Amino acid sequence: MNSAQSPVAIEVKDLTKNYGTNAALRGVSLEIRQGEIFALLGPNGAGKTTFVEILEGFRHRDGGDVHVFGIDPDHQPMALKTRVGIVLQSSGMDRYLNVAESVAMYSSYYPHPRPVDEILALVGLEAKRNERVLRLSGGQQRRLDVAIALAGNPDLLFLDEPTTGFDPSARREVWEVIKNLRGLGKTVVLTTHFMDEAQYLADRLAVIAYGRIVAEGDPATLAGRDRRLATVHFSLPAGVAPPPEFGFNEKANNVFEVSSKQVAQDLFNLTSWALSVGVDLADLRVDRPTLEDVYLELTAEVDDSNVLAVRS
Repeated sequence: MNSAQSPVAIEVKDLTKNYGTNAALRGVSLEIRQGEIFALLGPNGAGKTTFVEILEGFRHRDGGDVHVFGIDPDHQPMALKTRVGIVLQSSGMDRYLNVAESVAMYSSYYPHPRPVDEILALVGLEAKRNERVLRLSGGQQRRLDVAIALAGNPDLLFLDEPTTGFDPSARREVWEVIKNLRGLGKTVVLTTHFMDEAQYLADRLAVIAYGRIVAEGDPATLAGRDRRLATVHFSLPAGVAPPPEFGFNEKANNVFEVSSKQVAQDLFNLTSWALSVGVDLADLRVDRPTLEDVYLELTAEVDDSNVLAVRS
C-alpha cells in the first residue's frame, strides 16, 4: 500500500496535555493515513495512552489541533462513534453468551452494522459461532474482541496491546486477523511493547518518549536503521585467518567479525578467498541493527530535558 497517496485519517498538530505540573504530551504532531496500520511504541508513562484517548474522544486536550476524519474529537465526540472501533487489553463481555450472540448484541448498538456472519468470517470464528465465550482460547477471545470492534463497520480501529500475555501461536492468530483489516481498507492504530509485532504489522510507526514523538517512519528504515553498518561474523579452523586487508578482527578463538558498509562486496571477497584456499566459513551470518536496537537507543537518548527528534 502506498500510504503517501492515501487521504489523511488522523491529523495532529502541536498536541499538549498536562496533569497538574506533569506534561504528558508536549507538542505532538503526527499524520496517519487512511488504510494503513500505524504502530505507536513507547515505554510506560511515555504518553501513549493519553494520546490515543484524545484521538478516541475520551480525554480532553489542553492545546493543539486534532482531527479524525476531519472531525475534532474534543468538540464532536459523538460524530466519531460509528466510525471508530476500539479493542482494549481486556474486554467485559458476557462469558455465557455464545460467539454469534456476543457480536449480534454489539451490532444492535449501531445504525448500519456489518452482518454477523460476515464479521465472524473476517476474524476466522465461523466454526465457533455457537461456542460460549468462556470456552474460547486466548487467541480466539482476542479475535472475538476484534469482531466486536468491527460490529459497527468502523473506518478506524484502535488496538491496545492486542497480544499481551499470549503464547506465540495465539499471537500469530491475532496478527493475521489484524493484517486482514488492511485488505478491508480499515485504518488501524496499534499500541504495542513488542518490536516483532510492530515490524510484522505496521506500515509506519512512531516512537513516543517523555510526551514527544522521537522517531517516525517505516519499520525497516526508522532512524536510518537501513543505513547503519552491518556486522559480518564467521568462524575459521584453528590456525587459519583471513587476509589482513579484509579488515576482519578476531573477537574470540577463531571467531572473526567486521563492521561493513558494503556487505555484498565484503562477502564476495570473503567467500572467494575461502573457496580459493579450501576452508569452510562456519557460522557465517550478517547482523543488522534490529528495530528493538533502534528503539532502545532512541528511548535511552531522550530524557525530560533533552528530546531528540528523528524523522525518516
